[in-house]
Amino acid sequence: MLLTSFPAGPLQANCYLVAREAGAGCAVVDPGMGAIDGVRAVAAEHDLTPQAVLITHGHFDHLWCAQDVAREWDCPVWIHPADRHLLSDPMAAISNESAAMLRAQLDLGDLPEFTEPADVRDAVDGARFTVDGIEFTVDHVPGHTPGTLFYRIDYPDAEDVSQVMFSGDFLFAGSIGRTDLVGGSHSRMIDSLRERVLPLRDDVVVLPGHGPQTSIGRERVTNPYLAQLVDEHRIEGSDL
Repeated sequence: MLLTSFPAGPLQANCYLVAREAGAGCAVVDPGMGAIDGVRAVAAEHDLTPQAVLITHGHFDHLWCAQDVAREWDCPVWIHPADRHLLSDPMAAISNESAAMLRAQLDLGDLPEFTEPADVRDAVDGARFTVDGIEFTVDHVPGHTPGTLFYRIDYPDAEDVSQVMFSGDFLFAGSIGRTDLVGGSHSRMIDSLRERVLPLRDDVVVLPGHGPQTSIGRERVTNPYLAQLVDEHRIEGSDL
């Protein structure tokens, strides 16, 4: 399997390209602000053809270039229905005051005109779809945004890794995503951690939207939010 990434834009959001091998079709995960040139460069380097865009959540630093990738390679965009409206209005995910401050801080100037890509597909909980031989499983994990998702794939290239999970801004190495933006909910975040993350195997590798990769096993021990839930389960007599 070929899996590569690069940080894009002023917020250094991780954009991932994943394919069976060089010369194959690939999925592009979270092409955010400033990502289009990186996608072109990586695709050219490995002779990849983007066949799908996968959006973990609707914040601008993760979907800014979704339309560009979809248009250039004529491919669909997968996103949860609850965040779909942000494809055409990404600043709706933050308050007007925050948007103004962000535009000034990042020197964005006049925003481009965002339009919904021609082919948008609903990535709903439990959905499975294939991109040139790689099957993706969708987990809906609201909390950071109403439509936040994980995308999981089996990873046959290493005996000590069962799956790779693209976690967006839901789960980071040592932390979790913020819940104080529009549509965020700390209680839903905790519920998603408890119900969707704790049951995963320790050998699942986590590829987050910012920062370094980690694993479920490492986060059970080092992530204070997850470790607290693990302790609660132990007290309740769970085997997790």
